[in-house]
Amino acid sequence: MPLPRLPLNALRAFETTVRLGSMSAAAAELGVTHGAVSRHIRELEAQFGLPLLLRLPKSVAPTPAGSQLAVNLAQAFELMHQGVARLAPGPLTLSCSATIAMNWLIPRLRTFKRDNPTIEVRLNINYGVVDFVREEVSLAIRLSTYRAPEDVIVRPLLREDVGPICHPDYADRLELHEPADLTRARILGTATRTDAWSEWLAVIGRSDLNLRVHETYEHHYLLIQAASYGLGIAMAPRILVADQIERGHLVAPLGFVPGPHELHLWIAPHVRSREDVRRLSRWIQDEMARHATAGTGATVDTAVAQGVRTASKA
Repeated sequence: MPLPRLPLNALRAFETTVRLGSMSAAAAELGVTHGAVSRHIRELEAQFGLPLLLRLPKSVAPTPAGSQLAVNLAQAFELMHQGVARLAPGPLTLSCSATIAMNWLIPRLRTFKRDNPTIEVRLNINYGVVDFVREEVSLAIRLSTYRAPEDVIVRPLLREDVGPICHPDYADRLELHEPADLTRARILGTATRTDAWSEWLAVIGRSDLNLRVHETYEHHYLLIQAASYGLGIAMAPRILVADQIERGHLVAPLGFVPGPHELHLWIAPHVRSREDVRRLSRWIQDEMARHATAGTGATVDTAVAQGVRTASKA
């Protein structure tokens, strides 16, 4: 007896509803109406002769049978996505935070485009978890605080050097020569790295200093912008501020020290063999390595950060 024709639209609507826990959310993702999603699921339940969803007041939950079906469908749709990606490769999509994109990637991306004019690179601005298949992401730059999805290829890029940064006039006015001088400063923080100051103090062995954050910014690029306009002093990775320091818009009065985190490159497993992916991956790794080497002279050790700099105090 031949199998019935699979209602792919209805199965997709069901899998999305279970994954998101809401018919409205599923409708938004699929670009259809709530009524269309509800109708698809009712048709599936009528075809299979058993309930697949529990309709709750503000959400939905799968029945045992529905849960098993949703798991199988998720695996099947992922395989379909991977098969299409291999068969008809499109533009590369690189995912990274807005701060990395603005302060490091975009100023350097023209060199990659110059050497690889046939490769199109699109940006996905995100710094957290990523679904490489559903979001059609090829590579991602992520902090080591995030765990890579299963089967993703991880390439180490660099260990972050971190330090306080501010406008040159602000550093001169407050005479910032050692960590204890920061108690006179207006401390800036960011919601994306709430432990940045305490981590730095621990690295330099000055956890005894009580540095209270006076103002918190939602994003790292806003924090750096605020510091560059003299609104206070911020904690930042050198890779995100090196260009502004070179142009004289910022200074690092206490230098930089190796921080507790690394930057990693994640590569989607289903595109790892593509030549354009290999080229972009090599370019990112080479540029990060070049940046790390160029900044060696700007990095200071813990003793220097603690203020053992008689020359700077003279």
